[in-house]
Amino acid sequence: MGEGHGHGHSGQQDRRRLGTALAITVVTAVLGAVGSALTGSLALLADLGHLLTDAGALAAALVASLVAARPRTTRRTYGLGRVEVLVAGLNAIALLAVVAWVAVEGVRRLFEPAEVPGLPLLVIGALGLLGNLLALWVLSGGDGQNMNVRGAALHVLGDALGSVGVLAAAVVLLTTGWPYADTVASLFIVALIVPRAVGLLREVWHVLLEGAPRDIDVPAVEDALRAVPGVTAVHDLHVWTINDRSPAASAHLVVDGVPAAGCGDDSVLDAASAVLRDRFGVTHSTLQIEHDAHGDHEDPCP
Repeated sequence: MGEGHGHGHSGQQDRRRLGTALAITVVTAVLGAVGSALTGSLALLADLGHLLTDAGALAAALVASLVAARPRTTRRTYGLGRVEVLVAGLNAIALLAVVAWVAVEGVRRLFEPAEVPGLPLLVIGALGLLGNLLALWVLSGGDGQNMNVRGAALHVLGDALGSVGVLAAAVVLLTTGWPYADTVASLFIVALIVPRAVGLLREVWHVLLEGAPRDIDVPAVEDALRAVPGVTAVHDLHVWTINDRSPAASAHLVVDGVPAAGCGDDSVLDAASAVLRDRFGVTHSTLQIEHDAHGDHEDPCP
């Protein structure tokens, strides 16, 4: 049985990004709360709901990142890396709950429009957008590598879109006085956010169901292993990921003759591990070397 070990980049940078983005989001939420109380704007209230959800999401993501860094134990042999995936899923569900509430309230206001002052809406919207863009910039270095950070960035992106909607509503109110501008802006924000939240939730579901990473072609992995000198067949191939930075694979390799037991180019085990690592980025692999006859007694006797 052979096993290769390798783990992704340190989570320290992600934790710094999350902590900084959390501080920015809390300040922006305070501004949004004041603005919502002064104007009665649904768009600002929706944005505030997103901000409060964001603050919780960022705090949870930060805690998850800290927990995931803890070493594995004899009870949790893979460690706690999947906590980040669970938190990303909870963040997506929370965001969907917020936008559902905003959608219901927005439809109600289409029949009962509320009077919203344009100037305070413009000022608060501009300040909120500035805070959102700053938080997004902080998170941008890690959102493509870490599902947990990407989930938090999705929340902040929702707020940025919300702030844009608030600004658009404020401009319409100031120039035309149309009473539905604020409500239409909030519904537009909902339409933009829902597909992104659903996409993140589907990705989390895929990881929890032990699906293969989206950037790894499993048939290509099987072909590459079968092409290793000495390997005649491959079966029981599994490719999955603990979180979106830690792909893993296991397989049974059928060989002809006696494979070299040492290390180096003559070793089937080393050659196959190198293929997984160098071609597919799978640094954690478990490979079983066997002969044709071994398949006859892999299953337990009746």
